[in-house]
Amino acid sequence: MDNVITIVSGLPRSGTSMMMQILESGGMEVITDNIRKANEDNPLGYYEYERVKKIKDDTGWLKETRGKAFKMISQLLYDLPSNENYKVIFMKRKMSEILASQSKMLERMGSSKDGISDEKMGEFFDKHLSKIIDWIEGRKYIDVLYIDYNDFLINPDEHIKTLNRFLNYKLNEEKAVNNVILILLPAHQKNC
Repeated sequence: MDNVITIVSGLPRSGTSMMMQILESGGMEVITDNIRKANEDNPLGYYEYERVKKIKDDTGWLKETRGKAFKMISQLLYDLPSNENYKVIFMKRKMSEILASQSKMLERMGSSKDGISDEKMGEFFDKHLSKIIDWIEGRKYIDVLYIDYNDFLINPDEHIKTLNRFLNYKLNEEKAVNNVILILLPAHQKNC
């Protein structure tokens, strides 16, 4: 039985939903509750699991995710208990694209950025990334693979192979490439 928990993480709008779709089409079981529905910003779904947001207070559900994958924003990684083993697929993306995508999404939702400029938000995100990556690297119970979203779009086949090695060959590479990369990426390029 596989006791490792796989987590897809990164900043908001960094390609985490896309990665969840890749894992699912490659045959990995993913944990999602589908409470947050697909929309114009993520037409293929968000792949979120609400219990993840409460991990600081409740970790009892984690054992049910062994051998499976779920999505978690990077800020919550600090709350992972050290009595489990994790493989974290950490998505990175050009900061300008993250900020533009987030602005578009907030605009469509009718929300504001509370007067925070993209420059300040970018500085905050950069500082957070630096801290969380240092923290991850110091955890023996976390094995991490960094995937550059922008490079992934250019060279998906190679990244799928690397991803499959990282996951101990759990994925059907052909299905992951055929069903997700070739069909679904144009929607992500347009909407993420």
